[in-house]
Amino acid sequence: MHKDKSEIRKKVKARIRLRVRAKLRGTADRPRVFVFKSNRYVYAQAVNDENGTVIVSACTLEKALRDRMKNPKNKEACENLGQVLAERLKEKRIECIVFDRGTHPYHGRVKALADSLRKAGLAF
Repeated sequence: MHKDKSEIRKKVKARIRLRVRAKLRGTADRPRVFVFKSNRYVYAQAVNDENGTVIVSACTLEKALRDRMKNPKNKEACENLGQVLAERLKEKRIECIVFDRGTHPYHGRVKALADSLRKAGLAF
């Protein structure tokens, strides 16, 4: 009779994801930067939705980022992640992006990541 809470949470997150994605679309010139947070790490990818390909990705799990920080899931780690992702995007000559927060609210670590992308010179 009662539904499992995890099943309800999955449905709610899927509905939020569809609502956010209906408004955002990534292209080759202006890719969609998608943020995923697990309990341990933060992942970010630049996606071209026309082809369904990942252009650039970065994660706090990478060795280049682990050397810079102590904790891989705080705001400082997300700021470092944003800097690394911005450098990789600029190597591909991408200056404008579309930011996709996914199902996560725009505050805390997600906001720190977005602010560091802006600080690095990306427009969105």
